[in-house]
Amino acid sequence: MKAAVLKQPGAVTIEEVPDVPCLNGTVLLKVEMVGLCGSDLNAFRGKNPMMRFPAILGHEIAATVVNSVPGDEALHAGARVAVSPYTSCGTCASCVKGRQNACEFNETLGVQRDGALKEYVAVAREKIFPTVLSGKERCLVEPLTVGFHSVSRGRVTAGETVAVIGCGGVGLGAVAGSSMRGARTIGIDVDDEKLALARSAGAIVTINSKNENVNNRLRELTGGTGPDVIIEAIGLPDTFRAAVDEVAFSGRVVYIGYAKEPVAYETRLFVQKELDILGSRNALPEDFHAVIRMLEQGLFPVDEAISSIISLDEVPEAFRRWNHDPTKVKKILVALEG
Repeated sequence: MKAAVLKQPGAVTIEEVPDVPCLNGTVLLKVEMVGLCGSDLNAFRGKNPMMRFPAILGHEIAATVVNSVPGDEALHAGARVAVSPYTSCGTCASCVKGRQNACEFNETLGVQRDGALKEYVAVAREKIFPTVLSGKERCLVEPLTVGFHSVSRGRVTAGETVAVIGCGGVGLGAVAGSSMRGARTIGIDVDDEKLALARSAGAIVTINSKNENVNNRLRELTGGTGPDVIIEAIGLPDTFRAAVDEVAFSGRVVYIGYAKEPVAYETRLFVQKELDILGSRNALPEDFHAVIRMLEQGLFPVDEAISSIISLDEVPEAFRRWNHDPTKVKKILVALEG
């Protein structure tokens, strides 16, 4: 079968790879469409330390079931599904606590193991989520769940003010998730097009940090206190620090991304503000169910969030263009069918 293979940083090729073995406990899926995300671009640039080369990328998956699963009416042949790309060992400290998303030995599709930019993939039953959603919608499920999970980690409740720094695919999930909980959500980014998307996803107001003073605007919007929760969805030292600086006293800071270099903090604020500082990794099944419900209700601007839909053969050139000018890209989807 055909696949897009990242041979080494900067080199993607389309080639024939062996068929997928369907082992006990797994379900063979025909891949319809795969979304590309910032972590894929980092892998292409050689900036993802967890990547193993050569690798087949792809973890934002829309697929259909190849053969009916006995005893499971939802997984009949041809059933549409979304996929959780993570693994969990079941025995590490996180898994024992019911937080399989943070499994110590997780292997994500397209990162530590071959992903879905190929014609077929075999996935464990518990990682499959049947839904009537379109291929485009199902490709958005996984990145949105990462944002939804950060909202859960931040214990966001109705009436609180939440600022989301970074309104890319994952940040939009945080915007949508906090807005659905009834929070007053503020989107922060340097790109006006992404900020417009954030407003469509539920942000009541947005701040372009390239043109506006973020501190002044947040103080103005919160009566001088700062937001109750800040979710950082970029992964830069400056925004890591800004989250701590701008959050309210007794507030919560949630980090989704991670900075690629050391971050120097004024640690006095950790104690003085008595902050809850939280990491957020991947997503849990309940996050997938919540995002699927949102999309089935038509509560997210799906078409606006997508830059382009390309074929598998166009993937190498798409990565080269994306690498050259990433600001022009929102979400690239790769169609493997028709």
